[in-house]
Amino acid sequence: MLFVAVMLATFFIMEGITWLTHKYVMHGFLWYLHEDHHQPTGHVLEKNDAFFLIFAIPSMGCIFYGTILGGPLWVAAIGAGIAMYGFAYFLFHEVIIHQRIKWFTRSNNRYIKAIRWAHKMHHKHLYKDDGESFGMLFVAKKYWDKVRRDEMLQKNG
Repeated sequence: MLFVAVMLATFFIMEGITWLTHKYVMHGFLWYLHEDHHQPTGHVLEKNDAFFLIFAIPSMGCIFYGTILGGPLWVAAIGAGIAMYGFAYFLFHEVIIHQRIKWFTRSNNRYIKAIRWAHKMHHKHLYKDDGESFGMLFVAKKYWDKVRRDEMLQKNG
């Protein structure tokens, strides 16, 4: 039970860590890795994809230490929570938002619309300054409101 609780807590904490990392690291001193995500080069892989490793290494390290090396199991749970968030990130960011893999391309789900709009607003900024919407799974109220307004316009249009 402790394993599951720590894993889920880590998963939810990762949204805050992702927000902070995105705003202050990706849009800060590691902008040179993130820049091609805002200014696409047309390549299949981006320098930005290196962040997959940056997040995967602590996850794998925690899992390895907490299992193979006999460390506390709660450390492995932290690694599993980071890995779960990484999978959610992949699914939402790469598949649903950027559609690098063509699944879920025509969703009418309000949450999906709001998260896509928030990410679109993030990408309207081509440079590291003046960004917005740095999280991944949490969608601010203003983006929900935009989607609701659009739905009302379509309904009454």
